Amino acid sequence: MAQTRVLALVGSLRSAAITRQLAETAVEVSPSEVEVIVYEGLADIPFYNEDLDSETVPAAAAALRDAAADSDAFLLVTPEYNGTISAVLKNAIDWLSRPYGVGAMTGKPVAVVSQSPSRNAGKWALEDTAKAAGIAGGKVIEGGSLTVGETFGKFGEAHAKDHAETAAQISAVVTALADAKAALASA
Repeated sequence: MAQTRVLALVGSLRSAAITRQLAETAVEVSPSEVEVIVYEGLADIPFYNEDLDSETVPAAAAALRDAAADSDAFLLVTPEYNGTISAVLKNAIDWLSRPYGVGAMTGKPVAVVSQSPSRNAGKWALEDTAKAAGIAGGKVIEGGSLTVGETFGKFGEAHAKDHAETAAQISAVVTALADAKAALASA
């Protein structure tokens, strides 16, 4: 299988966020033929505004689009904020959805991992993220997403990568992304 480059976008800006830990886990547990890159810089991207999306796109938004264009697939990792997707991740998707119909996500596989300390496991955030990514042109893969609930009790003070069940589930999501990329390439 050819090398697959997965761009992980983290919907929390906190450096110690469980959401970031889940993305870091994807880097650690990805198969050798998959490179997962956790994108840094979402905090620097201005809120999407069509007036800014002109001939001179803000540098931070252009950098995100370039990183997305160089990627084969996307792993969107989000906390659930007030029952939905985080603003920082939604903003990134908005920038990647343009230009309409040919944005950097168009036609590429997308998986979503959501997390919450509740039993709901970020289910609503996962659904809203998958919806936004699909409308932005991404191919949200069937069965390739994951909700991680009750995170405080599950991880405690440990890093998410040290929780064997979660690490195995994230590995399966990354593998599903690589398989989806291969399937799209052969179609």
